[in-house]
Amino acid sequence: MTTAILMAAGRGTRISRSINDYCKCTLDIGGVSLIRYTVQMLNENNIDVHIVVGFDKQRIFRELSGLDVTYHENVFYSITNSLVSLWFAREAILGDAVILGNADVYWEDKLLKHLLDERRDNIMLCDSSRVEQGDYLFRVKNGKILNFGKGIDCYGANCEYVGLAVIRGEMIHRCRERLEFMVEQQHHGDWWEQILYSMAVERPIWAEDISGNFWAEIDYIEDYNRILEYRKNVR
Repeated sequence: MTTAILMAAGRGTRISRSINDYCKCTLDIGGVSLIRYTVQMLNENNIDVHIVVGFDKQRIFRELSGLDVTYHENVFYSITNSLVSLWFAREAILGDAVILGNADVYWEDKLLKHLLDERRDNIMLCDSSRVEQGDYLFRVKNGKILNFGKGIDCYGANCEYVGLAVIRGEMIHRCRERLEFMVEQQHHGDWWEQILYSMAVERPIWAEDISGNFWAEIDYIEDYNRILEYRKNVR
């Protein structure tokens, strides 16, 4: 069984003024909302879908009406980050593989195939073609993530993080244990990805370069417009 857990609880303050304060994953991307498009893709591939909601949750419920989804709620979404969102869905961190992702990412089944075909026990998707304009950057060597962050020099980085990962096998248990530990240690302001980053000193955290495939994480209105333009041209 493959499970997907999507974090959709946050407010998205960097773009909120441009989209009438809606939850950005509910934006229309050409006849369908981003979140519905993603969940339909996962459902069609027989993946067990879990969504962590918080801000504007009723809009998400409406957008996903009729689809096979299990909901979890981060009731503290306004004062915590996505690590806590994942903690509320911790019972879903099980099975053969767990896809972890941010619900504001537009991605296609080509990227889903990268995640499903992967046999290493962890992988984070990255894009080597988006370094100069990247938001959160990686330094990757021989497939291993050596450095990461918003503040790392773009000349030291060589790819941008996509916002999607998969864990398998024993790594599922280890990530769940680390999640529990980090919440107990009051890391409430961390992203869920910090679970994997925190393990980088003790084991390889791998990156897969998906350069050449289209994707976009909606942080700013320009990201949303990129999706609209792409969708218009591929139809």
